[in-house]
Amino acid sequence: MEKKMRFGIKSKIIIGYLIVIICLFIAFIVLNSQISSLQKERNFIIDHDIEVHDLTNRIEKHLLDMETGQRGYIITGEASYLEPYNSAASSWEKDYNALYQLLNNNPNQQEKLEKIKGSIQDWIEAAGEPTIALKKENNTKELQQFFEKDPGRQYMDDIRSQFTSFRNVEKKSTETRATELDEKNQKIKIGLYGLLFFVTLISLVIAVVLSNSIVNTIKEVTQTIKRITASKGELKGRIKVRSNDEIKDLGLATNALLKNIEERNWLQTNLAHAVTMYQGIASVDKLAEKFLFTISEMTGASFGAFYVREENDKGNLFVKQAAFADQKSEAGRASFLIGEGLIGQAALEKRTFVINDIPDTYQLIASGLGDVKPKSIFIVPVLFEDEVIAVIELASLHEFTALEQELTSQVIETFGLTINGVIRRMEIARLLKESQAMTEELQAQSEELQTQSEELQMQSEELRMINEQLEERTKDAEEKSFELEAAKEDLEEKAHQLELNSQYKSEFLANMSHELRTPLNSILILSEMLEENAAKTLSEDEEEYARIIHSSGKDLLALINDILDLSKVESGKLDVLLAEMNMSELPDQIERNFSHVAEQKKVQLKINKAQDVPDIIHTDEKRFQQIVKNLLSNAFKFTESGSVTVSIQRVADHRLTTAMRTIDTDCWLEIAVADTGIGIPKEKHQLIFEAFQQADGATVRKYGGTGLGLSICSEFAKLLGGWISLSSEVGKGSTFTLYLPSLSNGLIDYEKVNFAYEEVAVSVEEAEPEAEITEIDHPVQPVEPSLQNDENVFQDKRVLIVDDDQRNIFALKTALAKQGMTIMTAHNGIECLEMMKNSEPFDLILMDIMMPQMDGYEAMQKIRGELKLVDLPIIALTAKAMKNDREKCLEAGASDYISKPLDLNQLFSVMRVWLVN
Repeated sequence: MEKKMRFGIKSKIIIGYLIVIICLFIAFIVLNSQISSLQKERNFIIDHDIEVHDLTNRIEKHLLDMETGQRGYIITGEASYLEPYNSAASSWEKDYNALYQLLNNNPNQQEKLEKIKGSIQDWIEAAGEPTIALKKENNTKELQQFFEKDPGRQYMDDIRSQFTSFRNVEKKSTETRATELDEKNQKIKIGLYGLLFFVTLISLVIAVVLSNSIVNTIKEVTQTIKRITASKGELKGRIKVRSNDEIKDLGLATNALLKNIEERNWLQTNLAHAVTMYQGIASVDKLAEKFLFTISEMTGASFGAFYVREENDKGNLFVKQAAFADQKSEAGRASFLIGEGLIGQAALEKRTFVINDIPDTYQLIASGLGDVKPKSIFIVPVLFEDEVIAVIELASLHEFTALEQELTSQVIETFGLTINGVIRRMEIARLLKESQAMTEELQAQSEELQTQSEELQMQSEELRMINEQLEERTKDAEEKSFELEAAKEDLEEKAHQLELNSQYKSEFLANMSHELRTPLNSILILSEMLEENAAKTLSEDEEEYARIIHSSGKDLLALINDILDLSKVESGKLDVLLAEMNMSELPDQIERNFSHVAEQKKVQLKINKAQDVPDIIHTDEKRFQQIVKNLLSNAFKFTESGSVTVSIQRVADHRLTTAMRTIDTDCWLEIAVADTGIGIPKEKHQLIFEAFQQADGATVRKYGGTGLGLSICSEFAKLLGGWISLSSEVGKGSTFTLYLPSLSNGLIDYEKVNFAYEEVAVSVEEAEPEAEITEIDHPVQPVEPSLQNDENVFQDKRVLIVDDDQRNIFALKTALAKQGMTIMTAHNGIECLEMMKNSEPFDLILMDIMMPQMDGYEAMQKIRGELKLVDLPIIALTAKAMKNDREKCLEAGASDYISKPLDLNQLFSVMRVWLVN
């Protein structure tokens, strides 16, 4: 039978693609031929028809030139008019001949051309040449007679009519050819679609045929594999492939893999069975019998013998312990020495023997019908710790396969350990029997002693454990008692100290504020009277002094009130007066109080009030208004551009927290003041709500403030049963939100308020707080100097005042100007340095310490260091008169130091000393 030709998948795919490519190539050739024919016909229409029309127009133009030249010459007599006539007369026949030649395939049109030619020649002979000749002869009378009849016009009309007819015929002919071309183009298009359909159909047929030839074969392989998989480990099935391609190779390889797996499974299964079958056997003879029976069943052996090593006087002897299918006569030897026979040789060389050429004299294998000669002998030594402890001989009616030999070898690898273990157990059992007899007597004697000892030991152990537990409990109780006593004393001491500190601070703030209010009251009254100037005795400058004094006094009064409020809140002496408050008027009040501030800072003020806000709530209106004003003042203070938005709404029921629900109230209000200002870092959220704390509390802060505003607002909110939360982002703005209940049933338990405040504080911890409310610095009071001595010392001296407070600048500038000094001002350290670099030298500098952007300390250091002005007198002025401020100013470079509020006599005295020196 001839070998089937191999036709691989690659060859199938390549042939399929080749057939498709050939079809596409044939289609391309046919299509290209049709397109070329179509292109030729198109070119013929373009070239032939356009040329015909062009020549027709040129002939007609020549005739028109002849007629125009003839008439021009007859009218004017100028010979120049004959040039176009003569030129056209010599050229129209050339174009005529070319046109006639183009119409070789159209006799009808050639016939019409011949008629046109005759008409042209008739016009030339009848109207062209005769009139020109008459004009040349100057025969005017005959010319007049000629043109009265004018036969040339009739010729020209005939010629134009003939040309029109000729062109119409050509136009129809062009349209006919174009129509034929369109029909041919349509046929080509239909043929192209048909060809495309044909090629596609062939491609699909080839694809289906190839895919079926591949897929069907793969399906057969897949189904066979699935059947094998579904057989739950049965690997008898094999893959049958009819095709002679790569899939057949895959099937053969899979069959080989299945066979290998099947053999491995058989090997592993029998190996596992052989390893487990001799567990629990305690004697060598039973182990040998069990092993021979199992291994003969696995390998198909028909005869077997098991020899185990024993030691005697002659040395190591291998004695037969068991046999499989042995005859009654027990043919064969019962023992072997090492090196004796194949058994002894296998033990000596420690290797396996497989003998297939068996002599006729070898022992026969007996059966019920007779004796059979074996075909193969398999002798395997059993090793333990590289020593042969047993030898196994197997005989079979068939030759031992490599798989059967491998199974036997793998079983033998661990069988030596098993034999040694059984031998050891047998020896141990023997020794155990001997020792049991010796220990039985000793055991009987010791039992009584053991019983007594155990009873005494148990009693002693119980007493020891009880004693240890009592000692440990006593020690723990003493330690805990000592720790609790120490913690109690520590807490009592700290509580006492905190109580004293709070009391001292509150008493100090209350007493100090009270003492300040007494003289301030007179200042405000007198300054207001001076400001009114009822008697008209004060100049404009004096009225301005009075206004500044009054304004500064009011600012100081506001600061004192804040300190008093904080003191009262912390000492628990602030009264809360609950009454009805009209919420519908709140937007108008905010608009009246802050619209001018918004216009001044060019910041948009937005007020939003929700419809569900009740018209009347119960709270302390004065404290409520103070909270809202402080929050709005903060917002405008820290907002340079953008907007400040006030949102008033009722807190919906689903937003109420557990703590808010425990408070007895009609409703909860939410008043949010949002700005687009600078924002506050997250780490200063809690800081700004503490008294005398600020977000920019350094001496170089850009925005002023005492740090009391938000602390007072927070305490007022708690007194009214609410709290203030904060949400802020640096550079984008801040939102302070006041949550306030309507207390129609009176004041509430403040422990609940504190709990609610802590709950909300945790929920808004991620917000960024804004800075506190406005700060009122202590301005320098303008006082008329009492000393006018040594005016020549101050006359024409250039003095630079560096201060960020306009009131202080105004007071100092006015007082110094009256001494004849030239005054320049700067608002911070940066402006001071710029003026000193760009202006004439100054004789003296009055330097404030606490200023924005660059404080007085840094400015004085730069004047002494960078500008090298070590001799320029600098007098430091500051309202912060702390213990070490004088030394700090002198170290920074100040010549002298005066604290605010200023005594002008003292100031003039110090200035005089430094100006004279």
